[in-house]
Parts: sequence; structure tokens; C-alpha cells
Amino acid sequence: MRCDTLGLDTNKDLTAWLHHCSSHLCRRHFHSQTRRLVDTSSMTLQFPTLSEVQKRDLRETALRIVSPGKGILAADESVGSMAKRLAQVGVENTEENRRQFRQILFSADDRINSCIGGVIFFHETLYQHSDSGVSFVKMIRDRGIMIGVKVDKGVVPLPGTCGETTTQGLDGLSERCAQYKKDGAVFAKWRCVLKISEANPSKLAIMENANVLARYSSICQQHGIVPVIEPEILPDGDHDLKRCQYVTEKVLTAVYKAMSDHHVYLEGTLLKPNMVTAGHSCPTKYTPEEVAMATVTAMRRTVPPAVAGIAFLSGGQSEEEATVHLNAINNCPLPKPWILTFSFGRALQASALRAWRGHQENQKAATEQFIKRAEVPLTLC
Repeated sequence: MRCDTLGLDTNKDLTAWLHHCSSHLCRRHFHSQTRRLVDTSSMTLQFPTLSEVQKRDLRETALRIVSPGKGILAADESVGSMAKRLAQVGVENTEENRRQFRQILFSADDRINSCIGGVIFFHETLYQHSDSGVSFVKMIRDRGIMIGVKVDKGVVPLPGTCGETTTQGLDGLSERCAQYKKDGAVFAKWRCVLKISEANPSKLAIMENANVLARYSSICQQHGIVPVIEPEILPDGDHDLKRCQYVTEKVLTAVYKAMSDHHVYLEGTLLKPNMVTAGHSCPTKYTPEEVAMATVTAMRRTVPPAVAGIAFLSGGQSEEEATVHLNAINNCPLPKPWILTFSFGRALQASALRAWRGHQENQKAATEQFIKRAEVPLTLC
């Protein structure tokens, strides 16, 4: 290349000109690549995961489950969990005895229609029938109560941690959700478990369980099923109220970050968290008002207002204790942008189980005990 052809006087001028051109081309290439990266990261906005109709249906279902005055009956205890419950009243853990007890709950009269918005079934229960041959699903659905189902496969050890766990069941979940939807379920539940100790919960356990809950939620919503998100922090240990609040906030922050990453539609979800309480072995006893303030504060700091509702689990509390705490939470003076209700298992069933004790002649009395407990939680609020 000749200098005079380009209007340059010397080879030195030519070198400077070539350097300038090279730098200019590099900058253009850099900006071109940057724009391409930006465009790629925003492409997810061009492919919405849910249609507007799907979003509307999910939102309406979630709100129906936790409509004013109503909560959730968690009747989704696994075979192993039912074995422990039945053993406490001297009843053998057979499929027939499990069916009989669930029938006691589901045969309650119309009084429960005003206080139960949804029932979570275990897989076995979803396909069982009453003594008269009516499916449990039909018995509940005919009352206008929503049908839910537990879809996780239980907790398993999380390698690389100090006794922590994650929850299995994502494999095949899409197919199970499709089948459950056909069989009448409109919402689902998935439980993850975290522990409090000096070392726990670890960052690994928090992130792993948050992502599992988000993946589950996304899969459910693809099939028109409202996901109930349950990151339970166990009350085992001697931790105080402040420690439980801190851990609860860290866990829920991670959960909703994962929900955002997985494009979960929050208006079509429900949260089932633990109340913020001290560990069972904590020497300090806290008032219901202190529990309520810590719980509502943790929720306000972490749970987006878009979430349709929060249904607290009882978490090993007695029937009376869980009810008193829920009442205090609803009466807490802090602003609460969500519906606050219950998703109780043992706290609704313990009295009925004790009244029944496996005797057929006690079934009516046991059903009355269940109705009594179901009517209490939100009537005090």
C-alpha cells in the first residue's frame, strides 16, 4: 500500500492511520457484540411461559383456595407419617385404616364449607372412595372445595452438608401433574425442609432447596396447577426467636429470587411457611404478640405483595398454640398485603384422631371434633 495513494506523506503517517482504523473496527465489533448479548438476555421476554388465560385461571384458583375465612386442610401425610399418627392412638397402619380416618374428615357436614377452601391429598387418598363408593375427590369437589395433591417424593440427604436435605421428585413431575390435573387436582404442594443449628442452614442447602421449589412451581403452572410453596424451617433445637426470624428471611429471600429466575407467576402461587417461633428447646418463652411481630416482619421483608396468599403450617405446635399464633399474626398492627390463613394438618386432625381411636362407633364424634377445630382458626381473627 502506497502512502501517496492515501494522501499520506510518510510511512509513519500510514502506520498511525492503520492503527486508527484497527481501533475503530475493534470498538465497532465490541459494541456490536455487546448489543448482541443484551438482545440475547432479553429474549426470554419475547417468549412468555404462560398465556393470559392461564395466568387468569391460576390467579382465580389461588384466591378461591384462600378466600376470606377459609384455610387449607393438609391431609397429605405419607404412609410413614400416618404410621406415627396412628400408633399414638393404638391403631394399625393399614391402607383401610388410613382410608377410614380420611373418610371421617371428608364426611363432615356443610359447616366446613365456610372454613375450608382446599384439601391437600396424598396420592393414595386421591384414588380412594367412601364406604358408599363415592370417590373422595367427588365428595370434596361437590362442596366447592379445591382439590390439591402432594407431588414431591420426600426428602433425601444433600451431600456436602452437615445432615441437611433436599427434596426429590422433579423427574417425571410434568407427567404426574398432567395426570393429577385430569383426575381433579387444581393445586399442588411441595415441601422442602431446612434445619437451624450453629452451622445450618448452609448456603448450599438454601440455594438448592430454593431452586427445587422454583422448578416445581414452574412445572405445575405449565399444567394449570397452582403451586403451594413450602420451605419449612424445623422448630427443632434451642435457637431463639431472633435466630429463627433471621434464617426465615434468608430462606425466603432465596426462594423468591429463584422464583424470579424461573419466571414463576407469583399471582398464581401460595406460600406455606413456618411461623417464626423459637426452637422447642429454647429456654425463653415468647408471647403470641412477639411471635406475630417476628413472623409478619419476616414476611414483609421477603414475600412479594403479588403472592396470592400465605397459609401458615402448624409446624409441630399444638392445636391451641397454632390457633393462638395465627390469631395474633392476623391482628398484628403491621400492614399485611396478602391474605393470611392456615394450612394445618395435625392442628386440625389431632383431636379427631384421639376421639376415633380406630373404633367405628366413634366416627361421628371424631367428625365433630374435626369440624370444631376447622371452625376455630379464623373465627378468632
